[in-house]
Amino acid sequence: MLVYGDNARRERARWAENLYSRFYVEPHLKGVRDLLDCDSDDPKVEELVNNDGADWTDYLNFFEFVQYLRESKQLSDEDVQALFGYYLACLKKHHATMTYISDSGKGFDYLRRLVNE
Repeated sequence: MLVYGDNARRERARWAENLYSRFYVEPHLKGVRDLLDCDSDDPKVEELVNNDGADWTDYLNFFEFVQYLRESKQLSDEDVQALFGYYLACLKKHHATMTYISDSGKGFDYLRRLVNE
């Protein structure tokens, strides 16, 4: 049982490292991340959401995957908050982003659960 626990921790650490690298290095995620890191309901955020471009949906799909890994126990709650808590809060502070995520027709079911906790 001790070996299983060690292996599980190592696997979670690998996921966390991989996600951290992707999120903080990939330019298209960085652009959206920088845009969302502003005052609540900034018009630029509303424009980003309304344009519904690939960078925006890639950003949301990143967090969709994070929540999937969390629910499948590949990431812990602590991992998610430590690595991405600030940027999840940035998503939550904009009315336009939350309206978009809340639209079940957009298909972000995992992300919707993540931001509504």
